[in-house]
Amino acid sequence: MHLIHTITELRSWRQEVKRVALVPTMGNLHEGHLSLVRTAKAHADAVVVSIFVNRIQFGVGEDFDRYPRTLEQDVKKLTAAGADVVFAPAESELYPNGMQRYFVEPPAIQNELCGRSRPDHFRGVATVVTKLFNIVQPDVACFGKKDYQQLAVIKGMVQDLNMNIEIIPVEIERAETGLALSSRNGYLTEDERVQAAQLSACLRNMAKAIEEGNRDFAALENDAVMYLQQHGWQVDYIETRQAQTLTKAQISDNHLVIVAAAVLGSTRLIDNIEVCLSH
Repeated sequence: MHLIHTITELRSWRQEVKRVALVPTMGNLHEGHLSLVRTAKAHADAVVVSIFVNRIQFGVGEDFDRYPRTLEQDVKKLTAAGADVVFAPAESELYPNGMQRYFVEPPAIQNELCGRSRPDHFRGVATVVTKLFNIVQPDVACFGKKDYQQLAVIKGMVQDLNMNIEIIPVEIERAETGLALSSRNGYLTEDERVQAAQLSACLRNMAKAIEEGNRDFAALENDAVMYLQQHGWQVDYIETRQAQTLTKAQISDNHLVIVAAAVLGSTRLIDNIEVCLSH
């Protein structure tokens, strides 16, 4: 396994390998990330995992400075998982002019859902992922479904910018309680970690109601928000969307996704569940 810090060295390595899969991460890896690596291995000759805490996707007052940097432990996990390269560049490597001057601007979806409370977040994500694609030149790239909006932005970007890269969505890894695995779960106290399962439980209950014929999405969303608020959560949003486009769900839609973001204590958590209805 190679630990590479510079673009020059990464590009030199890339010339020797045929089919490459990329797994972009910010490090502090958990089983969800490792499932991306396992999926990537099935689709390529070699797997590159990037580890870079990307300043331009964090807003003012967000957790950029305290986001865990755990490179040594991450490298051990990735070695065991069979990754071929860990690309861990310094900021000066990825942003050679200090500040980024050219940005990749996603469409209006970047201002909805998570984008409402995190302005410029998806612009930062799209820009850094484009840079990583340019550097690594992957044939495929794996992204988790946990950040469903991010996945939609990346898929749309690849299509719109004619990038010759296959985007492979990977299912959410969950704890036994149902809590979606996330690097930010490390911020939760023991009690909060137990309580955090309420979020996925609410989404499962909504999905069950929809599958049983309830199409009053607004009422279901409101009930879920009220339940969480009564149990001490600050709810950013719970919304039912059309799965492919992330437009607001219509009664006639058959492939839906319920997306949610809420704060428990000081930790912001996201989750989602897809609902596939027969005609």
